Amino acid sequence: MAHVGGAEAAGSGSAAGRDERTRRGFAVAGFAPAQDGRARERGKELRTRVPRERHAEFAPAPDRPTAVTALEASNAGRIARLVPIRVGRMAAGPFAFLRGSAGLMAADLAGTPVTGVGAQLCGDAHAANFGLYGDARGQIVLDINDFDETVPGPWEWDLKRLAASLVLAAREAGASETTAREAAQHVAGSYRRTVRTLAKLPGLDAWNAIADEQLVSFAEAHDLAEVLRKVGAKALGNTSARFAARSTTRTADGGWRFTAAPPVLTEVTDATARAVAHALGPYVETVPAEVRTLLSRYRVQDVAFRVVGTGSVGTRSYVVLLTDHRDQPLVLQVKEARPSALLPYLPAGPRPAADGHEGRRVVLGQKHMQVVSDTLLGWTTVDGLPYQVRQFRNRKGSVDPAALLPGQLDDYARITGALLARAHSHTADPGLLAGYCGKSEALDEAVAAFAVAYADRTEADHADLLTAVRNGRLPVEHGV
Repeated sequence: MAHVGGAEAAGSGSAAGRDERTRRGFAVAGFAPAQDGRARERGKELRTRVPRERHAEFAPAPDRPTAVTALEASNAGRIARLVPIRVGRMAAGPFAFLRGSAGLMAADLAGTPVTGVGAQLCGDAHAANFGLYGDARGQIVLDINDFDETVPGPWEWDLKRLAASLVLAAREAGASETTAREAAQHVAGSYRRTVRTLAKLPGLDAWNAIADEQLVSFAEAHDLAEVLRKVGAKALGNTSARFAARSTTRTADGGWRFTAAPPVLTEVTDATARAVAHALGPYVETVPAEVRTLLSRYRVQDVAFRVVGTGSVGTRSYVVLLTDHRDQPLVLQVKEARPSALLPYLPAGPRPAADGHEGRRVVLGQKHMQVVSDTLLGWTTVDGLPYQVRQFRNRKGSVDPAALLPGQLDDYARITGALLARAHSHTADPGLLAGYCGKSEALDEAVAAFAVAYADRTEADHADLLTAVRNGRLPVEHGV
């Protein structure tokens, strides 16, 4: 009999010991507690403490920061010359403002009811952060695809942010107020039905569920099928090779360089290029061993700076051009990873990044939530700052929710609600969530009421931003 730490394992080898192991299961280091048969009942019990109707509540705190103050605070540490671009992108409309103000919404959500059930959050689960991308074999997957703010927290925060964003997108699309509210209700309803479905599946099946073409049927999103087909066809051509063909030129010595396209794509100094290229060495150590072999077949050709996103504008983000032995390109994005904007407002208080590295937090959070993740995901440090690394233009495609027809908004709402539920179920017991969410539409209606109220608040915040721009308080650069 093997010994652990010099003592024989209690009960090992005996019939009683085997029976005890069967009853309690094996405890495996690093694994979450197994689901138990009472999860649904425990979820129902939570309704007594936090009735589902309470999720309609939203009242801005008396000391709530103004939209302009919050935006100015979030610009700290960003590259100053890019701040006007960020302001310009957020000024485009209330939906764009919401996209760039995850921290402000977290401050508001901190005062709303929560059940105490935690999950790995996207942290910025608005309607435009769902999209298509390629897996390792080039097949197209639909899932959440932006995780800069990912952190463990209340599952309700992601759901409410998604619902509010759909109300704003519907209004921007010119839909009726009834349609906008129904989109938010469909998000919550799909989330609720999906956790119920997942709770009934074997663990492995639930983990891998809802990541392929069957999602359209599951979410009854048939009116959106043609939109997804067109977006998917376009995404297949959105690759590193296509980007490199349009954005690089051959040098005199036979190499390749990025072609500057200011202000979005700009050259970097030789020192910066060396620092970023050097940081790829430690990055390689963060990917699986088989991927290291693949990356060893590429060499760095050039590094450039590229402006990205809405909330991310002003952070440091580089694209790195690599080529293989056949001169075929691969482009990596090396993007600064700042602390999650949600951290100061989480119920448990501020939490440190995983092992103190924000890039690692982003990468592991993404892998916790997606069924299929980019095989080249990793992290590194450049000049003392943390970065995440990923493929650039990995067959990505997206649906613009503000451009959908009213009859398609409910379909998109159901798809995104299902995807969010599946992502949360990786780290939260779906049985527990299903027990709380229940069969009735009580949660759906409450979340929809919150979403409409918060959309109204966001429109007022956006108006304040426009006033600050007109008054010259905030610098702005439009159309970039």
